[in-house]
Amino acid sequence: MRTTLSPATAFLLTLPTLMWAGNAVVGRVLAPLVPPLTLNLLRWALAVVLLLPLGWRLWGMRAQLAGSLKPLALMGLLGVGCYNAFQYMALKTSTPLNVTLVAASMPLWMMLVGALFFGERPGLRQGVAALCSISGVLVVLSGGQWQRLAALHLVPGDVLMLAAAVCWAGYSWLLMRAQLPAELRGDWAAFLLAQILCGLVWSGLSTAVEWQVGQTHIVWGWPLLLGLVYLAVGPSLIAYRCWGLGVQRAGPTVAAFFSNLTPLFAAILSAALLGETPQAYHALAFALIVAGIVISARK
Repeated sequence: MRTTLSPATAFLLTLPTLMWAGNAVVGRVLAPLVPPLTLNLLRWALAVVLLLPLGWRLWGMRAQLAGSLKPLALMGLLGVGCYNAFQYMALKTSTPLNVTLVAASMPLWMMLVGALFFGERPGLRQGVAALCSISGVLVVLSGGQWQRLAALHLVPGDVLMLAAAVCWAGYSWLLMRAQLPAELRGDWAAFLLAQILCGLVWSGLSTAVEWQVGQTHIVWGWPLLLGLVYLAVGPSLIAYRCWGLGVQRAGPTVAAFFSNLTPLFAAILSAALLGETPQAYHALAFALIVAGIVISARK
């Protein structure tokens, strides 16, 4: 697959990673206030309300969508119902930096999903780019001291984020390859609204199970309300719109390397909001991750 990485495309793929880093930090802050699956449902329900004035044309496409419900339902399950729910569940036992670092294994899953389900075989350049990006992640995981990797262990939240990364890889490939009406793809608001509505069905079912097992405690107040507004506007509407455009322009494999910027942004935001100060080795990690992006995008 040929890829194009202009400055505008790079911006479209970088902005979502910044907002998703904020998603991890805000999700950690809100963890004591609301159950994770309920948080996911509230986030997307508010996003639907905000998107309705822009995506109302979806109603006029309902006849055309009859044959596209399966891919839309799958996109809603992977990108809305599973990915974010797994992340909020992970933040119960893991930190924003750890969560985003585990998610930075995305290029490997993106290449694996592409090879297994979409017939895209990664080349040598993609392998070298993945090695650079994963090396950057390992620098952060080890704190710049490689011997610490031997003592590294994953908590339950890290395992959940591995599952989330696989879900996001599948969602990103579906953005490119799903057979959908051209009219729907041409209207970004209607396209995103269709995905979120399908995702709300899955989110509602998972939240019902969460409430059945007794996780119903919600602390209403300004911290929760402001957090929900940010989650609905930034990581949901703006980030998903930019990511969709970026994936269409550069392809899922190149886009996956940009997702590795999220841990660096998470480290910066954690320092600003949670008092966790970035270290000098973060600069080396950043350089390695950017090198992976540049190598993967070269023609």
